[in-house]
Amino acid sequence: MTQPSAPLRVLVVDDEPPIRRFLRTSLSAQGYDIVEAEDGDAALKEIRRRTPDLLVLDLGLPGIDGLEVIRRLRGADPAGPAASLPIIVLSSRVDEAGKVEALDLGADDYVTKPFGMDELLARIRAALRHRLQRQGERPVFRSGDLTVDLVRRIVTVRGAEVKLSPREYDLLRLLVAHAGKVLTHRMILNEVWGGETDIQYLRIYIRQLRQKIEAEPDRPQHILTETGVGYRLRAGE
Repeated sequence: MTQPSAPLRVLVVDDEPPIRRFLRTSLSAQGYDIVEAEDGDAALKEIRRRTPDLLVLDLGLPGIDGLEVIRRLRGADPAGPAASLPIIVLSSRVDEAGKVEALDLGADDYVTKPFGMDELLARIRAALRHRLQRQGERPVFRSGDLTVDLVRRIVTVRGAEVKLSPREYDLLRLLVAHAGKVLTHRMILNEVWGGETDIQYLRIYIRQLRQKIEAEPDRPQHILTETGVGYRLRAGE
């Protein structure tokens, strides 16, 4: 008889007991194994003791704040489990700069407070899928009617090949490499343009890409805008 797999372990880090209690109850009901920490120092100790499968992290923590926690985790041994630990940030709506910095430091996604549980669960599923993709990048990316052959550099939509300029392909390739993850404007500009352009130029290329790969460019289903932060490509199948 096959033994059931162990539940995925989620570390919830927040200094507000009601938030931790709400997350513990809601996530446990979905089958996750929940561990809690009330500050950054306790979170880092817990991660060293036993690395969880995913981290839900508040930024405004006493002592070592959430940004420093991300900085330390992403600066750890690249071959170690903590360096690739999926991180979903919990952030106040007024702290847009903090959200952008968290994503630039290596957080996978963010959810603003107050938040809906359905949205958080969807972001958790996307982050866990992205972790699996990172463990071995697939040569062909598929999401709905979009297919990107990363070996032959061929993009098809609804079975028809789409011609992209080299820069458009580089932009799409970056989004595919991080599908399901929010990429900040700054990160995209640095990776695709070497940082030597401005955000308006990026918006032009995003618009051009959407014209080519979206069924309805004004209502995109593949390249999603994270207002004031950046863009996210819907996770693959």
